[in-house]
Amino acid sequence: MRDLSNDSKLLAINSATVKPWSLEQLVEGCARAGIAAIAPWRDIVQACGVERAGKLIRAQNLTVTCLCRGGMFPAADEAGRRAALDDNKRAVDEAVAIGAGSLVLIAGGLPKGSRDIDGARRQVRDGLAAFLDYARTVKMPLALEPLHPMYAADRACVNTMAHANDLCDELGEGLGLAVDVYHVWWDPNLRREIARAGKRIITYHVCDWLVPTKDLLLDRGMPGDGVIGLRDIRAMVEATGYDGHCDVEIFSAENWWKRDPAEVLRICLDRHRTVV
Repeated sequence: MRDLSNDSKLLAINSATVKPWSLEQLVEGCARAGIAAIAPWRDIVQACGVERAGKLIRAQNLTVTCLCRGGMFPAADEAGRRAALDDNKRAVDEAVAIGAGSLVLIAGGLPKGSRDIDGARRQVRDGLAAFLDYARTVKMPLALEPLHPMYAADRACVNTMAHANDLCDELGEGLGLAVDVYHVWWDPNLRREIARAGKRIITYHVCDWLVPTKDLLLDRGMPGDGVIGLRDIRAMVEATGYDGHCDVEIFSAENWWKRDPAEVLRICLDRHRTVV
């Protein structure tokens, strides 16, 4: 396993961690702090303007590990599914424009009024299959991120590494995985499924699971403040040959989002070296 204790080059900051910073502030703040990689969300890229965002990122020589996010495939009707496909194509174009290493996808949950989770999962499979051809033409890797089962209804009906691996097996080239410790740490089959994923792991996200957790979406912890065995999971991921960044992605409405983002970056740097 890599020694990160004196190495900040492998730290990436997801823009969610330093909300409400704009893309401009994210780029400038990370460059100032000596952080060489970012993982922006689409909202701040679009607010900046995609072409301008790419220029700002390149001017600071920043690596973009991934763009967050596309996916959300299931819909109640064909028009909704077509709209999702069109939006995902736009997301790929944005990822290409800013030089992202991948586009992260989450599956999407049940269409409004539906109780058919198997049907939603079929729609995810079909949406991925239809979308992959476009992503392949522009050589943009897609990183499917399984989300914790608590999100199965509204955000993602792909909830385990096993399910995500199955989809990769079926759909083939161009589809890989985003491993986010917040969503997979609990899985008793995690070691086996990470090994199975192998080279398909495209991007790796870290934070921590707090006990108690006050909000299942907006109360993630800074690495080291919770119960996740971060180094154990990183060892599993790196045993596959993964040599990319560790992206810190923290949603924290009542804690970290209320702090000075520059302070948050300093703490991320420290935890990257001492905990991650």
